[in-house]
Amino acid sequence: MNGGKIQVALADDHRMFLHALRAMLEKEPGIEVIGVAGTGDELLALVSTKQVDIACIDIGMPAMNGIETTRRLLAIRPNLKVIGVSAFSDRQFVLDLLNAGAKGYVTKAEAGEELLRAIHTVQQGKTYLCPDVAATVASALLDNTPRDTSMPRVTARERQVLQLIAEGHTSGRIAERLHLAASTVEVHRRNIMRKLDLHSVAELTKYAIRNGITTISG
Repeated sequence: MNGGKIQVALADDHRMFLHALRAMLEKEPGIEVIGVAGTGDELLALVSTKQVDIACIDIGMPAMNGIETTRRLLAIRPNLKVIGVSAFSDRQFVLDLLNAGAKGYVTKAEAGEELLRAIHTVQQGKTYLCPDVAATVASALLDNTPRDTSMPRVTARERQVLQLIAEGHTSGRIAERLHLAASTVEVHRRNIMRKLDLHSVAELTKYAIRNGITTISG
């Protein structure tokens, strides 16, 4: 904190939302927005060069989604607190982000007063979930029924590959970005298609957009 102010960084590939969020937070006397980013890589660069208390991150950013960004941020800055700010309240996205180390989650529909509450609560070392998300997580914790084995879970690595496929990257480019062999990327592609029962890049892209794995159009 600088002079008692909470130092906040924002990351979202939707520029209009990003600027509106910044304008709202900058009206708060106890909060200072020290930078904004449109991608996970930009946020990593920002956090590595400036003192940041809290990072508010969108899940559906291109190239590196919010879940992977959270993991990488906490690897270089373990004391950083992360709040997810997303259009999606699907319980798997919420749980994945919390498992990655995030301390809060607010839907974009509730990103006004709820985000302010989240920032102040998380800064105190507590966890904060907006009402919609809290209900989702409670439902997941109370649901003791076994998972539907007819819908195999996509792994974190497969989710990364799926996101990059949906964003139009070739296997060679994906291999370069993820530091994998091109043949390994092809194995992941086949496994994703088999697990999801999808048969073309177009179907993979539609699935990725529908499930918030990528926004593509930004």
